Amino acid sequence: MTDDLDPSLDLYVQAVLSKKAINPVILDVRGLTSVADVFIICSGRSNRQVTAIAEYIQLDLKKEHGIRPLSVEGLKEGHWVLLDYGHVIIHVFYEPVRNFYNLEGLWVDAKRITTKSMVNSFAP
Repeated sequence: MTDDLDPSLDLYVQAVLSKKAINPVILDVRGLTSVADVFIICSGRSNRQVTAIAEYIQLDLKKEHGIRPLSVEGLKEGHWVLLDYGHVIIHVFYEPVRNFYNLEGLWVDAKRITTKSMVNSFAP
C-alpha cells in the first residue's frame, strides 16, 4: 500500500472483498483528477450480485466504522453502482458493463495499489 494514502483505505477494500467481489482493482488517481484520491473498481456476475455487493459495502462501512457515502448511484439497476465516499469512490460493475466502459483503460496512467487485505485474501 502507498504510505501517503489514507490508512482507512483498507477498510473499504475489506468491505469489497467480504462480499466476494470479482477482480478488485485500486487506482491512485491523485494528480489525475480532483474528484477523488482513489477509485476501487470491482465486479459481480449478475445485476443481483452487484446490488448485493454495493448494499453490503454500505452496511458494513456504516455499521462497523460509522462511514456513510456522500451519494450512491445506480443501485436500483445493478449494472454500475457508484458509491461516493469523498476521497474514495467505489465502482461496482456487472462484469459485461465493466468490460464495456473499461475504467482501468481510461485511467491507465493511474498507479495500481495493493492493500494488506488484498494480499491476505489472495494468499494460498
